[in-house]
Amino acid sequence: MQFSLLLAFALSAISLTGAIPITSSEIAANSAKGLRLVTLAEGAEPVWKTEDDIFALIKTKTHFFDVTEVYEAEKSSPKIKAAAITYPTTFHATALKPILSTVSTSNMQTNLASLTALNNRYYKATTGATASTWIKDKAASYISTYGRTDVTVSLYSHSFVQSSIIAKIPGTNTAGQVTIIGAHMDSINLNSPTSGKAPGADDDGTGTVNLLEAFRVLLASDFRPTTPVEFHWYAAEEVGLLGSQAIATAYKSAGVSVKAFMELDMSGYFKPGTTEVMALQADYIDASLNTFLKALITQYSRIGWAMDTACGYACSDHASWYKAGFPSSFPYEAVTGNDNPNVHSATDTTSVTGFSWAHSLEFAKIGVAFIYELAI
Repeated sequence: MQFSLLLAFALSAISLTGAIPITSSEIAANSAKGLRLVTLAEGAEPVWKTEDDIFALIKTKTHFFDVTEVYEAEKSSPKIKAAAITYPTTFHATALKPILSTVSTSNMQTNLASLTALNNRYYKATTGATASTWIKDKAASYISTYGRTDVTVSLYSHSFVQSSIIAKIPGTNTAGQVTIIGAHMDSINLNSPTSGKAPGADDDGTGTVNLLEAFRVLLASDFRPTTPVEFHWYAAEEVGLLGSQAIATAYKSAGVSVKAFMELDMSGYFKPGTTEVMALQADYIDASLNTFLKALITQYSRIGWAMDTACGYACSDHASWYKAGFPSSFPYEAVTGNDNPNVHSATDTTSVTGFSWAHSLEFAKIGVAFIYELAI
């Protein structure tokens, strides 16, 4: 009877306070077994999944956060809402348009060819690590070419072999809020996740080279921002947003003040016969930042914007920043349904009907404009 009463009290306490927190020892023990801790919906308690379970989620297009490595940090840090930030309503078009005219499709083509030549950019594969080093070295070559000793680029290590990459352009106001633009650089083939051919030309080779080109163009123009700027290339997005979560969580813990974050995840395709647009995600974003982005696209792009349907839980790296309490945005290649059907396969190449470098060019230009107008 006493045991029953104690059990009842314990169950009552759990129902009032939520599930019992997962301990460090449990995380370590289950991780050693190859299990991963994932969340599948907003407010849902995390659950343990095998690697095969993870692949099944991806195949069924079920979005999730793999929180194995950030669970404890998130539990110890209170949830915060992004602080209200006033974004520009007028632009430096006279100064910026000549810079935008130097954005090069040929540079992006050359860079993407180097990345898609790898068998894949899977986060546990040696080719995934090779891709990280290649991106870091390419960014470093731009720094050297344009003599920018104040600019840095480095690998951001994780528990797996693939690294994320962070490039920083300092602001004259070193204490100013940071403007960040990101893309994920990994790729996956769902028919053979660990070793299958995954060129990832669009997902997310396009976003990756958009960022490289935006970085090059700004350095070439001798861009000296007032507030700091960062370019991020994330590892392991395809398996639960591991890279971006690690960095966003670390920035939150360190008290970094972020003015805005924008993700470029796929920018090279729109369904033949449909209207060419930049599709703005409607959820896990900051509404004020989206309003700014609409005006930015109207000012600087030859194509218009359209609101997309809900991107959904944990659909790309912007969700990691939103979850950490930072203002985020995500312009996508097409309204959902008109986007690339070839992702996560060996056929995600630039040769598919519907792939357009002219389309991707507009996203690179908006990347330059996003950084320039927010940080100048």
